[in-house]
Amino acid sequence: MRYLLILTIFFSVACKNSSSYQDASSALDAGREFIDASLKGDFAKAYFYMLQDAQNKQFLDKIETDYRQKDRDGREQFRQASINIGEITDVTDKETIINYSNSYDKIGRKIKVVYQNNKWVVDFKYTFNPNL
Repeated sequence: MRYLLILTIFFSVACKNSSSYQDASSALDAGREFIDASLKGDFAKAYFYMLQDAQNKQFLDKIETDYRQKDRDGREQFRQASINIGEITDVTDKETIINYSNSYDKIGRKIKVVYQNNKWVVDFKYTFNPNL
């Protein structure tokens, strides 16, 4: 009986952790969640809101490595930065381009958000090759 209780607790905690993020309700929501998670260093969350393919994962891994190599103050500056959304372009009803910057480094960036498999996700590779 004790093992059953321990197993039940283990599975309920595991299920809760795997569903702690909610699917984005719009392209803007997915983009905002991805950007915010990246700024805060929550790369598991950023990965959740990203289109799952090898190239996107490779780019996110590189961003995470760069983030982790920053000194403590540099990471804190990004964590405290706010997102400045610029132009939002609906390319189609399933593709949106979001121009944004953050209040810390103020560098203009673009991400592409796509609707695939009944959810909005960031196609991160577009940031590095906008001809996609």
